[in-house]
Amino acid sequence: MLVLVLLSGGAWFGYQKIFGYADYDGSGEGDALVQVEQGDTTSAIGAKLTDAGVVASTRAFVKAGAENTALSKIQQGYYLLRQHMSGESAVDLITSPTARVGRLEIRPYTQFDDITQPDGKVTPGVFSLMSKASCATLNGKSTCISVDQLRKTVADADLKALGAPDWALADAGKALSKDKRLEGLIAPGVYDVKPGWSATELITELVKQSADAIQAAGLTAQNTGPGMSPYQTLIIASLIEREAITPDFGKISRVIYNRLSQRIRLQLDSTVNYVLDRPTLLTKPEDRAKSGPYNTYANYGLPPTPIAVPSADAIKAAVSPTPGDWAYFVKCEKDGHSCFAVTNDQHNENKHLAEQRGVY
Repeated sequence: MLVLVLLSGGAWFGYQKIFGYADYDGSGEGDALVQVEQGDTTSAIGAKLTDAGVVASTRAFVKAGAENTALSKIQQGYYLLRQHMSGESAVDLITSPTARVGRLEIRPYTQFDDITQPDGKVTPGVFSLMSKASCATLNGKSTCISVDQLRKTVADADLKALGAPDWALADAGKALSKDKRLEGLIAPGVYDVKPGWSATELITELVKQSADAIQAAGLTAQNTGPGMSPYQTLIIASLIEREAITPDFGKISRVIYNRLSQRIRLQLDSTVNYVLDRPTLLTKPEDRAKSGPYNTYANYGLPPTPIAVPSADAIKAAVSPTPGDWAYFVKCEKDGHSCFAVTNDQHNENKHLAEQRGVY
């Protein structure tokens, strides 16, 4: 039996009562934002869609999705649907690639600013990734937050109010500029950004989740790298992330600790590249000669802040470096593996080996 119902705004929508459940006709109109949470069943999703006015009943959604295997694989996140959709239309849309909005993936190695590679390709930084993830169109209005808005929010905010760990509050202020105070304090992972959030809400969500992730990786106020503060340990983790592939993390960590304890300059190209608009695999002599707090060829000790997003593996390596006497390393395999040395003569042999293999 087809029943017509007059809804607000004077629009007529049809729904069918077949086998005792209601179902709208058609693909709907107007926008509706629905959050799918981890562990939600098809019935739970249907109930949320019903509450949001997307479908007429949970059963309409469940019945329509009974034979759709993609529905059982739907991931948590925000989905942009329409009001008053048939169950079938809702299933088709929510399982389509275009429905999910606000997905933000931050990978290890990323830094806050964009990086222009030697070939001209731009690798988006955390600011650009956040800005892109904020973008959706809800009922004709854009929810995009610009990179400039995000920069200003980080620069002006109270880091404690954003959720940064207490142990990071003082040292984060040593960044080159206030908008880079969160460098290293955003953890890698997939985040769900709700369209319509303010810049402060977005950043706070990321910082708080990241603080939990950093702690889960083993870095706390009480559990740090040997002889290091928590923030110094985070800096070391970021250097490890930038300098090596995962299997070498523990040894790279040991090299850093050994050079620090022996008062040998770290001489890491990654720190020199951090302040450059167009970093290079092998830094130029003129760049290594420039003065500045991130030049570990010129300065002793660590740079003042992290230089990238460190992974959990890098944090673990910074907290617990592999035992060894190495003080040198060089990438010597085309797959990214490094060769390690105790003496400078051994290091020069490894560099020669790398050249023979065509690594550089």
